[in-house]
Amino acid sequence: MKEINFNTLLTVQQDHLDKLNLIVKDAIEEESLLVHKIASPVKEKVSIAQMVADWITWFSGSMPFLILNALLFLLWIVLNTIPLGIPFFDPYPFGFLTMVVSLEAIFLSCFVLISQNRQEEKDRQRSENDYLVNLKAEIEVRSLHQKVDLLLQEQIETLYDTQAQQIEMLEEITKKLKHMPKNKRKPKI
Repeated sequence: MKEINFNTLLTVQQDHLDKLNLIVKDAIEEESLLVHKIASPVKEKVSIAQMVADWITWFSGSMPFLILNALLFLLWIVLNTIPLGIPFFDPYPFGFLTMVVSLEAIFLSCFVLISQNRQEEKDRQRSENDYLVNLKAEIEVRSLHQKVDLLLQEQIETLYDTQAQQIEMLEEITKKLKHMPKNKRKPKI
């Protein structure tokens, strides 16, 4: 009886180990696909125009750019309002200055939009990588759930087998007690 239960227990444990190995193998395959995608992102090809747009966007958003513009506008106004012995090239109301500032605003807004589009693409890629990392974590959690479920199933089966053995033993004891004479059934104190 003990030999049969031992062989059954070994078979059940081997089945559980095979299931755990399958779960681990699937998790490793899924993880390797995700890790490869995250670790080897597609390199961005940046054209010269995009690099120029990035640099102009970076410079136009800096304090030196603001100071440079303020100094140029102040110089423009001084040269066209204060008589310095040179002719005014853009007298008040500074129509040419207005046109130059408008053109500067148009070109800067175009460069900023180009740069923002590239940044949006980078953010989309980063968001996709975050999604893949979250997916990897979900796969790991699912794998852990499956492992815990298998362990619980094994414990329940072991408990069931133990209870079945105990019931079997109780039945044997009950049979032996039924065949015993009544005077020997009383416990000795």
